[in-house]
Amino acid sequence: MTIENDHVVTIEYTVTGSDGNVIDTSAGRAPLAYLHGKRNIVSGLEKALSGKRTGDEFKVIVTPAEGYGERNEGLISIVPVADLAEIPDLEVGIQLQAQTPQGFRVLTVKAIENGEVTLDGNHPLAGETLNFAVKVVSIRLATKEELQHGHVHGPGGHQH
Repeated sequence: MTIENDHVVTIEYTVTGSDGNVIDTSAGRAPLAYLHGKRNIVSGLEKALSGKRTGDEFKVIVTPAEGYGERNEGLISIVPVADLAEIPDLEVGIQLQAQTPQGFRVLTVKAIENGEVTLDGNHPLAGETLNFAVKVVSIRLATKEELQHGHVHGPGGHQH
């Protein structure tokens, strides 16, 4: 069986940044299961997986355009600390959830200084070139329920 849309694919992977440092890996954990063709993973990796078979191992470089996008400086905002007074442990690095005019967004606190908080709405990996080393562990047809929900159920996938 080759990987096509509507297949559940299980992969082992390691992703590194352009500096060679490991960003994420499945090593020491269960492999990642995803539903192919449903945008469950970055598009550049999904494209590279299309047509692969169980046991295939490969490397792929995913550009920001096919990963988490380019950085958008328009997604950085500065607000008074007083606007976030209800957050008890406000510190650099934490992520906040916010409803914005563009919809739900996760914001990362980048700086707290001079009574102001700098918030970044970019994905933490925006602008990064990602280097994936991947092994295809298994491929199967998705169930009707998985197709309806748009994600994998069961081991390695989403549990309801």
